Amino acid sequence: MQNHFANVTQRTTDWQSVNWRKAHGIVRNLRQRIFKATRNNNWKRVRSLQKLLLKSYSNVLLSVRRVTQINAGKRTPGIDKMLIKTGPAKSQLVDWLRLWHPWQSLAAKRVYIPKQNGNHRPLGIPSIIDRCYQAIVKEALEPCWEAQFEPTSYGFRPSRSAHDAIGHIYVAANVHTHKKWAVDADIAGCFDHIDHNFLLKQIGNFPGRRMIVQWLKAGYVENGQRHPTEAGTPQGGVISPLLANIALHGMESALGIFRYRKGEIKRER
Repeated sequence: MQNHFANVTQRTTDWQSVNWRKAHGIVRNLRQRIFKATRNNNWKRVRSLQKLLLKSYSNVLLSVRRVTQINAGKRTPGIDKMLIKTGPAKSQLVDWLRLWHPWQSLAAKRVYIPKQNGNHRPLGIPSIIDRCYQAIVKEALEPCWEAQFEPTSYGFRPSRSAHDAIGHIYVAANVHTHKKWAVDADIAGCFDHIDHNFLLKQIGNFPGRRMIVQWLKAGYVENGQRHPTEAGTPQGGVISPLLANIALHGMESALGIFRYRKGEIKRER
């Protein structure tokens, strides 16, 4: 860790005295402003607010806390074998991240977890620093897309769960519905086959675009060998579920299932 953070000359963070309520309030306020500006199609303001959130000290604090204390993979290192466990180490990481040093993303560490059908699902575990940067970028990117996603989209979205989806299906499938059919489908290897060019076109001129490009192209290491990634976003990355949702955005409209106007759902005739 000392090698990474040796150039941090200004130490300002005391992990034990952070006002977490204030930090949450600052980030929540900026996210709400990004959401509102997106709904108003004020893209200049959206980008300005996103830049502000990317540089926000509160966002850095919360991202480090999420990656090193809250997330399930907090004890799982990437290929650099770095873990951040103590308060002083977290403080040092915050002070380093907030300076936005030039950083080249590391390849993800490939691991496999068993699936119910007996197969194994590949996960890509980024380094701790990459995970923190991903959490920072996700906070700035997510509210813009939350203002655009279809209202019947539930996967990997804040304040939504599988139970919400079940409730929507229950209402839609009642005896008085006009719907005559339902589709049960699965995208095979969805995360692994996302087209990078299409995804980046969807993201547009988002201020953190260059970092996202690095994560998409960083590759993965398996059995000591590095493999390139020409498509997909690795399961295991903090930002990967959001990127998958962005790539899939508009699918219902493209299939002609629903039309959306001003937040209202209208059945296709």
